[in-house]
Amino acid sequence: MDNLEQVEEVDEVEELEDLQGVDLEGNNEELVPEIIVKPTVGMFFDSPDEMFEYYKGYGLQEGFPVMRRSCRKGDDGSLRYVTFTCGRNGKSKAKDTNVLRLQPNQKIGCNAKLGGRFDLVTGKWVIGNMILEHNHAVSPSKSRYYRCNRTISPFVKKQLEINDEAGIRMAQSFKSVVVEAGGFEKVSFLEKDARNHIDKVRRLRLGEGDVVAIQRYFKKMQTENNGFFFSLDLDEEGRLKNVFWADPRSRAAYKDFGDVVTFDTTYLTNKYDMPFAPFVGVNHHDQSILLGCGLISHEDTETFTWLFDTWLSCMSGSPPLGIITDQDKAMKNAIEIVFPNTRHRWCLWHILKKVPEKLGRYVQYHAIRVSLHSVVYDSYTPVEFEEAWHGMLDKYDLINNQWLNGLYEERNRWVPCFVKNSFWAGMSTTQRSESMNAFFDGYVNSKTTLKQFVEKYEKAMESKIEKEWQTDARCFSQRMPCRTSFAMEKQVEAVYTISKFQEFQQELANKIYCEVFSCGGSEYEVIENDEQSREKTLKVFFGKNEGEIHCVCKMFEYKGILCRHAITVLSRNHIQLLPEKYILRRWRKDVRRFYSKVKVSYDSRNSSIEHQQYIEECTAFYDVAEVASKNEESHKNIMGWIEKAMKDVSLNVRSDGDDTYNYGGSGSYTEIIQDPVVTRRKGRPPTQRKQKQFKRPKQKSNNASTSTTVEDSEIHEFSSQVATTVPTQESHMTLLAQQAPFEHAFFPPYYQSWMNYGGVHHGNLQYFPQQNLEEANRGEFSSNEPST
Repeated sequence: MDNLEQVEEVDEVEELEDLQGVDLEGNNEELVPEIIVKPTVGMFFDSPDEMFEYYKGYGLQEGFPVMRRSCRKGDDGSLRYVTFTCGRNGKSKAKDTNVLRLQPNQKIGCNAKLGGRFDLVTGKWVIGNMILEHNHAVSPSKSRYYRCNRTISPFVKKQLEINDEAGIRMAQSFKSVVVEAGGFEKVSFLEKDARNHIDKVRRLRLGEGDVVAIQRYFKKMQTENNGFFFSLDLDEEGRLKNVFWADPRSRAAYKDFGDVVTFDTTYLTNKYDMPFAPFVGVNHHDQSILLGCGLISHEDTETFTWLFDTWLSCMSGSPPLGIITDQDKAMKNAIEIVFPNTRHRWCLWHILKKVPEKLGRYVQYHAIRVSLHSVVYDSYTPVEFEEAWHGMLDKYDLINNQWLNGLYEERNRWVPCFVKNSFWAGMSTTQRSESMNAFFDGYVNSKTTLKQFVEKYEKAMESKIEKEWQTDARCFSQRMPCRTSFAMEKQVEAVYTISKFQEFQQELANKIYCEVFSCGGSEYEVIENDEQSREKTLKVFFGKNEGEIHCVCKMFEYKGILCRHAITVLSRNHIQLLPEKYILRRWRKDVRRFYSKVKVSYDSRNSSIEHQQYIEECTAFYDVAEVASKNEESHKNIMGWIEKAMKDVSLNVRSDGDDTYNYGGSGSYTEIIQDPVVTRRKGRPPTQRKQKQFKRPKQKSNNASTSTTVEDSEIHEFSSQVATTVPTQESHMTLLAQQAPFEHAFFPPYYQSWMNYGGVHHGNLQYFPQQNLEEANRGEFSSNEPST
């Protein structure tokens, strides 16, 4: 007796492909190519799939959807009976208990069906019974909207995936498909289907859970990129709190450009409201460069301490010389803990932005604002600032203003004349961090999940690196014309990058506004009349024998570019060329920097043999189509040849499961890490804010901290990633001190040790994935750039 196996009824609006069990991919051709005869009892077919395709085509022609309803197997387990029905068969079942949010349903109990059985005599499948009458209206013009008739061809799927990886929005991608097909009626799927396909590809690419996806992604990056570093911070419930990562290129760039960094957390990037926290420096082209980044759940001292300590560990325990942040107290406390010897500067723009809010209530507000700006920007020495500041307070009766008094107490963190004694690479604000945030704006938004964020991060970084390479090529192959015949202009043009030479060239041109008066000995007074006819007097000290020059404007100390006042004094003393000490290596274009040779594989799938073969075949097919489509006979011959080739070529049927991408090695997960909770930032909700407000630190968290890392030497032991304690700076430095440094022309000692050992923590132990720098040690660089 046959065993009856009922197939679960599936709503037409749901996915039918899983139930159908076969790939019903089709090309984007016109939907009704020929007339399909009416079904009759006794019609034969080679297989049940062929029978279903016939019934689906008949439904497409007549205007009703179809679905697989049930099947029965014989005692031997082989399929004997199948039933295909109208897609509106069955009863409507409300899936939502909320009566105010009921969804439309197409089930109305239509009995139209087609029953097939296997004929043992002929070995064919034959129609045994059928009902052709429907209890609802049918419409051939609406057939293409039914789910069973909506399919995406493999070629279009590939194009959609490529466009998605390139950051092209789905609306634009779908429009391009419509244009290529010749109209909406010739496209066999809807925009919603395209979005569902891309969502499915993303899920398969990174896995289901956000945290698991990030773990797999980081593990994959470590296997493909020696030196990739990451760390996860968990709370007591095993839920993700914070994450930090840096690719090997960012770690290598820190050696050249890690002297000054900006840090800012005012940018929301994901659905959990976790702020994106980038460490940003400036390269020799005056471009922002990423030196590591994190996603954090809170903005308190504990969180910032964890992040800074992790970043310090990633960068071999060598802190930056200077860091620029906003006035966040939690950041200030964490910097004092982790970077006690680092100069900490506040963002000047954020401070002056508060002037209307803090001083707007005064009757003389406009005069106060002008006076404050003059005190801040026109004071070249601390003594001048002190006199002008107290004079302003007395004049406008501001002595009791708490905000101004608080700023005065911390004047060494933000007033230019107090901070310009040190090198800041020309940065006075967190604009670099904010520009990096703006750069990511085209790739992420407030609805981006964490697993989508790491994907978008890849694309953003690829684009950023490509722009830097383009600028390198421009400096290598082009030269800026000189405005004058000064030898020092030609000297700087020959060695500096274009952007930095333009800065020096502007200072040289502005020399015409300056007039020099000797005060005797090595002291000079320079009177400058700027473009607004304002006269300023500055002192310049020049020791001709020592070859040293200093201006009170401190432009060289702060920016690394000699100012117009110093250039004027050098010209007065007939100095034709700048002393070598005023040509900074940091801005040179003829220096071979190791970080630019570090290759980071962001997407290994595109370099696979299968992908390359696919590209070659598509290119060849395009060339054939370009010629054959111009002649009807050639077109028919080519289509016939393709049909024959498809039958002759032995290919495995590609199932949906083949669309998965391996983003990590094998391994068991001994501890489940949960996704982070949605973070509530301080201040008004974004929808209630009248204008952008300054981000304040969030409440402290008492949750324990857990760190997660992966070491290259144990790439298949993923269970060892979950640690139990957070390492301290002292523990990292103690272990680093035990490492025997090696000498190399391109690396200082602190970087040598960490290019050999990329240290990450696990509990109370330290794990260091082995780095391979044999190529670097041999000095094998494929660069045409001259070296110094």
